[in-house]
Amino acid sequence: MATWQPDPTFYPSARMAGDAPKETLAYVASFDPTRSVPDALDVVDLDPRSPDFGRIVNRVAMPNVGDELHHFGWNACSSCLCPNAPHPHAARRYLVVPGLRSSRIHIIDTKPDPREPRIVRVHEPQTVAERAGYTRPHTVHCGPDGIYVVSLANAEGDAPGGIFLMDHETFDIRGQWEIERGPQQLSYDGWWHLGYDTVVTSEWGLPATFENGLVPDVLLGGRYGHQLHFWDLHTRRHRQTIDFGAENQLVFELRPAHNPTRPYGFVNSVVSLKDLSSSIWQWYLDGDQWAARKIIEIPAEPADPEQLPPMLKGFGAVPPLVTDIALSLDDRFLYVSCWGTGDLRQYDVSDPDHPRLAGTVRIGGIVSRATHPKAGGRPLNGGPQMVEVSRDGRRVYFTNSLYGAIDEQFYPDGVKGWMVKLDAAPGGGLAFDDDFFVEWPASHRPHQIRLEGGDCSSDSFCYP
Repeated sequence: MATWQPDPTFYPSARMAGDAPKETLAYVASFDPTRSVPDALDVVDLDPRSPDFGRIVNRVAMPNVGDELHHFGWNACSSCLCPNAPHPHAARRYLVVPGLRSSRIHIIDTKPDPREPRIVRVHEPQTVAERAGYTRPHTVHCGPDGIYVVSLANAEGDAPGGIFLMDHETFDIRGQWEIERGPQQLSYDGWWHLGYDTVVTSEWGLPATFENGLVPDVLLGGRYGHQLHFWDLHTRRHRQTIDFGAENQLVFELRPAHNPTRPYGFVNSVVSLKDLSSSIWQWYLDGDQWAARKIIEIPAEPADPEQLPPMLKGFGAVPPLVTDIALSLDDRFLYVSCWGTGDLRQYDVSDPDHPRLAGTVRIGGIVSRATHPKAGGRPLNGGPQMVEVSRDGRRVYFTNSLYGAIDEQFYPDGVKGWMVKLDAAPGGGLAFDDDFFVEWPASHRPHQIRLEGGDCSSDSFCYP
């Protein structure tokens, strides 16, 4: 829906967005791992002044079962203010919510009452496959010229995965984005450097290698994704590949600098086949080519095999399993989710070549089962997974489920869903909000979080 003036939640720069009003609601993708009842978009009250603070206040059930809601995003955001954007008066109103397993896409209207969102359109899987040429839609980003959806497979559920575009306002599927794919076959995440006309994509694997859980032979054989791909944003052509080596498996979440004059970003490798460590890599522009280097390595922790799930018993250690990262809008702090050990780490990356650990908390974990102040001393399972940061950088939220079939491989007793909030000190340091611990209904597990009005992974900016 077009408006006469730009949406007030759009900001020309990340610097300006940092002064935005505090969020009062979160939208959380929730799924039923048994695929017996519909998945849901849950609404969580984040306003400390509200009697419902830290509670699920509404649930929008999907019309089918078995979608596996995972990642989702807004129809429009601050990138609409870019000089070349054809939609400067679009509004941040609709959430685009795909089912990763079903390939069904739901359009959810958050107006007029953001606490009472409703489904207004559904693209059925056959329509997505026919019009986009892709299935298993994963990442949704609102770009200057449309909604970009990064998908893991082609229409047949095989390689290559890639990107398709949807219209900001009608939600019609326009079609495949790539003109020349080059060597790219695997897909996972995608984002961009708008100031450098560059798209970056990362890699996971094909549906046959994750929908029933990670396949040990594929993992130990180094056949999951381990490359970054760089593309020309406007010609839609592949330009460069950076290979991290098959040792570094599952190159996942892309977090480019929010300031468009800074040609660098961060990406995680979930596990090293050498020693079960996880790593953070910085990509950066080196002359007229992109390059990458490892800047953080987080080691595995020795553990009694009796405390480990079958998949890890032979290793005698808990891998950190860094499965998500988030970058504050001022490009200063990088948040790192260690789903295996239970750590949420905060690194000061104001000098991106020399990151410094600034804070950490522990909750859950394969072995540690660390509790929360509001959990009554109960051991918790799962660990920090999908992490989101408020626009002012002062509040950090995260949930504890990765993916239904993979949850069971590392937490065989079944992940019991929760969402927590941390308070982040301006100069670094993290502490739990003792009053915020949201337990999920037993039928569902929570995954990605989107904050009302935008957050640190929802928007892109064209001005410094």
